[in-house]
Amino acid sequence: MINFILMVNKQGQTRLAQYFQFLSVKERMTLEGELIRKCLSRSETQCSFLEHRGYKIIYRRYASLYFIIGMDLEEENEMAYLEFIHNLVETLDKYFENVCELDIMFNIEKAHYILEEMVMNGQIVETNKTQVLAPIHVLDKAKDE
Repeated sequence: MINFILMVNKQGQTRLAQYFQFLSVKERMTLEGELIRKCLSRSETQCSFLEHRGYKIIYRRYASLYFIIGMDLEEENEMAYLEFIHNLVETLDKYFENVCELDIMFNIEKAHYILEEMVMNGQIVETNKTQVLAPIHVLDKAKDE
């Protein structure tokens, strides 16, 4: 089960955080700070998987953003979650047309909506980009009218 998903820039600022398990604000800030320092200090040649505080951490860097997933230690297929990160980036890329950090910052509600269409209660429920983006396109059309 996925416990949290973070999007962090190269300066260590959290741009999007979605938690599927309760943590207090203080615990979240501490955890994010530790993870950001750990992931940003690793080199490109190091593995994208690590264990931290009872979580299995899977991360990947795309341009100036790090996508970090924290999940239960019992989960066995890290590569599937690494592929999910890639799918999430492709979905954001399809919607924002070449997604960048500013797209996430200025359209945070849409980024959250896309993420919530793909993951519910810590489980991946949809990976089809067209299916994920269909409701948000309907909302965009309704807003334009």
